[in-house]
Amino acid sequence: MTKLSVNINKIATLRNARGGEMPSVTEAAVKIQEFGAHGITIHPRPDERHITRKDVYDLKPLVHTEFNIEGNPHREFINMVIDVKPEQVTLVPDADDAITSNAGWDCEKNLDFLKSIIIEFKNAGIRTSIFLDPNPEMVKFAAETGTDRIELYTEAYAKNYQINKEEAIKSYVETAAKAAEYGLGINAGHDLSLENLKYFADHIPNLLEVSIGHALISEALYMGMENTIQAYLKRLAKW
Repeated sequence: MTKLSVNINKIATLRNARGGEMPSVTEAAVKIQEFGAHGITIHPRPDERHITRKDVYDLKPLVHTEFNIEGNPHREFINMVIDVKPEQVTLVPDADDAITSNAGWDCEKNLDFLKSIIIEFKNAGIRTSIFLDPNPEMVKFAAETGTDRIELYTEAYAKNYQINKEEAIKSYVETAAKAAEYGLGINAGHDLSLENLKYFADHIPNLLEVSIGHALISEALYMGMENTIQAYLKRLAKW
């Protein structure tokens, strides 16, 4: 079964809107795991507008499933991840002022940079994943970085799903097939939702993990967190 990792950035955004500790990021992580999610994802940014550095350290002893930390690999980020030692680090090339992640890596252009960083994480025993656009030609260079996995950036799929889902997923299927040729694990994330997840999961071979935050947290406002997580798990189930 494809694993579900819940991104809890939006919980932190809500908390930070008023200050204090409500809603609690740590309690949310504990409950989300109790409700059946396979992992917790966070994406700390330098301005700490949602997940803070303190959150990263507070969460570490509470995540007993899989801890995935995403981010742009500045030196401060690298040092923090190596110190915390999550199960996975996902490298994302977003600008510091980006509202949300908006592109995958140009692995050809950044090959040496990514290689050097991934070596550091591997030496620390941390699995690596790099954010990648659905471009089969980029997979070769992704493999050369030494990464364990790629995370397919799924915004384009989500945007075009209702227009033509067969066409929307085509480049993702091709990229996933190429990744398999190079022995790379496949994750995916960004704008996946209850509406579009099942079709994606059913058509991407060897999909190991999806990381979902904004849609899942939003849907939980209406359905409740436990019901929402169970609904996502049903979308990922293989019958």
